[in-house]
Amino acid sequence: MSAIKVLFVTTEIAGLAKAGGLGEVSAGLPPALRQRGIDVRLLMPGYRAVLARLPSIDWGEDLPGRAAIPAGRLGTALLPDGSVLHLVAQPALFERAGTPYCTPEGRDWADNHLRFARLSLAAADIAAGRAGLDWVPDIVHANDWPGGLTPAYMRWDGTSMPTVLTIHNIAYQGNFDAGQRHLLGIPDAAFDVNGVEFHGQVSFLKAGGFYASHVTAVSPTYAREITTEPLGAGLHGLMGGRAASGELSGIVNGIDDSWDPGSDPHLPHHFDPDDLHGKHANADVVRTGLCLRPSDGPLFGIVSRLVHQKGLDLVAEAANDIVDQGGQIAILGLGDPEIEHMLSRASRRHRDDIGVLIGFNEPMARRIVAGSDFTLMPSRFEPCGLTQMQAQRYGALPIAHATGGLADTIADGTTGFLFSTLSPDGLMAACHRAFDAFGDAARLEEMRRAAMARSFGWAAAAAEYEALYRRLLGRPAVLGSAPARAVVMEEAA
Repeated sequence: MSAIKVLFVTTEIAGLAKAGGLGEVSAGLPPALRQRGIDVRLLMPGYRAVLARLPSIDWGEDLPGRAAIPAGRLGTALLPDGSVLHLVAQPALFERAGTPYCTPEGRDWADNHLRFARLSLAAADIAAGRAGLDWVPDIVHANDWPGGLTPAYMRWDGTSMPTVLTIHNIAYQGNFDAGQRHLLGIPDAAFDVNGVEFHGQVSFLKAGGFYASHVTAVSPTYAREITTEPLGAGLHGLMGGRAASGELSGIVNGIDDSWDPGSDPHLPHHFDPDDLHGKHANADVVRTGLCLRPSDGPLFGIVSRLVHQKGLDLVAEAANDIVDQGGQIAILGLGDPEIEHMLSRASRRHRDDIGVLIGFNEPMARRIVAGSDFTLMPSRFEPCGLTQMQAQRYGALPIAHATGGLADTIADGTTGFLFSTLSPDGLMAACHRAFDAFGDAARLEEMRRAAMARSFGWAAAAAEYEALYRRLLGRPAVLGSAPARAVVMEEAA
C-alpha cells in the first residue's frame, strides 16, 4: 500500500520563523510522521527571513490569484531534517520585517486577511493538482486561523479530499470585516452561520472549524474545554456539534529531543536522576545571573509569555508568601507591560529573592528550567503547554492550574502539583504541598525520578495523527501501530 501523503499547512517553523508553539509543532510533528512512513510536506509563506535562511530554493510555476488575492509563486526547498518545504512567494505580502503576524511595532498587519488567504488558496491549489507539482496529497492538515480558509476553498472548489484543522488556541480566530469577503473570493452563500460568518464578521477559524473533515485540539482536556462557553471563545456551539458527531479530537503535542539534561548544550552543568549535582550547580548559575542571594531553599522558575492568560498576577500576589517560607523565584519572559511591571514590583520588594529578566534568551530559559526545583504555571487556560513537559524532563516539578494540556501531562502528586481553584489561595495551597515535598528528601527524589523518566517526544502524537489520517481516508491501521488516545470526543456532547 502506498504511503499516505499529507500537506501540512503552517505559518511557523522553529528555526525558520517562529512566534509561538505552532513553530515547535511544525518542526517536531512532520519529521515524526515521516519516521512512520508518511509522506508529509510542509507549506508556509515565503517570509523574507525564511528566504534568507534557505540556501537553495527551486522555484516552480506561478500560483493563480483570486478576487483581490494576488498571484504568487511556489518554491520548494529541502530542510536539514529531510522534510520537503513548499513556499508561497508573494513579495508584496510576505517579504517584510516583523513577525509572521505583526509589524516590528507589534501591531497586526492590516492585510493579514489577504496574506493568509493567499496561503490557504495555495494549499487548495496543491490539493487540486493546480500547482504544477508532480505530487498531490491524500489529506490536507491546516493549523490555526491563518490556515482556516484552506478547507473552505477546497470545499467551494469541489476538491474531494479529507481535511484536518488543528486549533492551537481558539482565542485567536482571524476575524475580519464582512466587507472583505468579496476580496477573498468567499461565496455569498458561505457568509452564513453555517459557514464563515461569526457575529457579523468573516472568521477564518470558524471557516476551518466548519468546513474541515475533522478538528483537533492540542490536548484532550482542551478539546473538551472548547465545547464549553467559558473557554470556547464563542465557538463552543460549533465545537460541541463537531464533538457530538465524533469529529473533534484532542492530541497532546510533544517536545523535541534537545530537552535532555544530560546533553543540553545550553546548560553549563549536565545532570541525570542519579546525579543531581549539576542541577544544583545550574541553580547557583541562575541565582548569580539574577543577583539572588545564595540559598538552600527551593527555587521556583517561570519561563513564559507575560500575559493575562498565564495567570502570573496570581504569582505576584503569592510572592510574599513564597519568599516568607524560604523560596526564591526566577522569572524570564516578555509580554504585557502591565504584567511585566507587576512582577518587577514584586522583585523590587524582594531584591534578594525574586529576579525578573524581561526579554527572552534561550540559554537562560533552559538554565532556569534546569536549575529550578519547581516551575510555576498558574495559567487561566493552556491548550497544551510545552514548559510543563520540559520542566518534568529537567526535574523541575510543575505547579499548575488543572486546565488543558497541563491537566493531561502532569501526574498530580507524582510528577508535579495541580490545583483547581484559580486564585492566589489555590496557587499557594499547591505551593504548600511543594514546600512539604521539598522538606522530605526521599519524596522529592522519588517525584523527580518519576518526572524525569517521562517521555514527551513526538512519536506518540505522530501515531495518533496517523490513526486519524487512516480513519479519514478509510485505510486500515498498520499492524502494531498505536491507537489514538483521545480520538473522537463523542463523550463531550
